[in-house]
Amino acid sequence: MLMQKGKNLLVICLIFASLQLVAQDKKAGPVIESAGAVWNLDQLDFPTDTQKTYKAVFDIMDSPESPDKKNPSIETVARYLNMHAQQGVPVTKLNAAMVVHNKASKDLLQNKFYKQRYGVPNPNTLMLKELMDAGVTVIFCGQSSVARNVPQNQIFGEVRTALSAMTALISLQDDGFRLIKF
Repeated sequence: MLMQKGKNLLVICLIFASLQLVAQDKKAGPVIESAGAVWNLDQLDFPTDTQKTYKAVFDIMDSPESPDKKNPSIETVARYLNMHAQQGVPVTKLNAAMVVHNKASKDLLQNKFYKQRYGVPNPNTLMLKELMDAGVTVIFCGQSSVARNVPQNQIFGEVRTALSAMTALISLQDDGFRLIKF
């Protein structure tokens, strides 16, 4: 009987803790204000090393079918920056690069060209500007530029073009960046 009450109490505590997480609001910033909202987590069993330098390269290849939707893969980069900064990792210790190719190629188009093709402004513009202002390196696949008919002179000027996404991903990983793909 006492054992059953203990199990019931544990279940109630777990439900309460879950409800508190659900009731909590996600928060963007302090690095990217327009995107990348994350949950604040106070009790972590695996600590975040705030003195470590984090180097991540994000493989961005997919894009929403609807041209008026932000690319959630690009927003992952904003979440990466915001969640670590919210946990006390200095922005100077957060290095991020994005390698953009395949369907996501269109997301690098300047508004003028995006609107000509899709009839709406590029919903990723502000997020991309904030990411690049925060020091994120954005690399575009030269092969996708041709294959997807996204000329280099139509993408944001701060974006660098590589021979291929494969070349950029290998080079960045050779330089100590860890691949993030999801």
